[in-house]
Amino acid sequence: MTDLTSLAGRAALVTGASRGIGYGVAAGLLARGATVTITGRKAPELDAAATALATGAGIDRGRVLAVPGNAGDAAHRAHAVDATVAAFGSLDVLVNNAGINPQYGPLVEADLDAVRKIFDVNVVAALGFVQQAHRAWMGAHGGSVVNMASVGGLRPTGVIGAYGASKAALIKLTEELAGQLGPGIRVNAVAPAVVKTRFAEALYAHDEDGVAAGYPLRRLGMPSDIAEAVGFLVSDAASWITGETLRVDGGSLAAGRHA
Repeated sequence: MTDLTSLAGRAALVTGASRGIGYGVAAGLLARGATVTITGRKAPELDAAATALATGAGIDRGRVLAVPGNAGDAAHRAHAVDATVAAFGSLDVLVNNAGINPQYGPLVEADLDAVRKIFDVNVVAALGFVQQAHRAWMGAHGGSVVNMASVGGLRPTGVIGAYGASKAALIKLTEELAGQLGPGIRVNAVAPAVVKTRFAEALYAHDEDGVAAGYPLRRLGMPSDIAEAVGFLVSDAASWITGETLRVDGGSLAAGRHA
């Protein structure tokens, strides 16, 4: 039988992948046979991640391309997409994982410049990457996009309200793009709850066991949990799925938890 989950012969671009969920997603795509470009702001850290990904997968370093830069920079987005096509001959998979959250606390007290920055990176940059991918490859050849949303985009978040609002916008963007870019390009989103990464430490480090106890599955997420969901959505096994936001949350929303 044909393995519909294989990504052999396909090229992927994963943004914000020097660590955490993005790194886990890149590792998962490599394990399925893809070649992968990763992006991140810090060049030394990104290059080390690329080397570690290749070593961990037991593959040649040439199958992992590192393109440092800021997702909010249009020139970087164009360079990352063009470099992927030049290196691997295609761009079949785009995973918009880069995200920031510099604002905590009540929205009525929020620094509006911080809020603008959140939306610029979490939403506008994601659309920018889709536009570049469409121009460079996917518009003519098709492909699959996954946007990294959050359960914070589905339920109130409390102290990270601007971040949650940006993820709600990303979910809506996913639906709009799916409607506009079919049938050649599928666009989906994954909405994680708390995943054990440096980015999310403030949400669980004070009492990891207590936080995990509130989830029906009694543990926090791992990057590999999200990677498996992304790998499925970009594969041919999900060929009739587009415009979907897949909750990967350990049952947190089913249990009535806030994000």
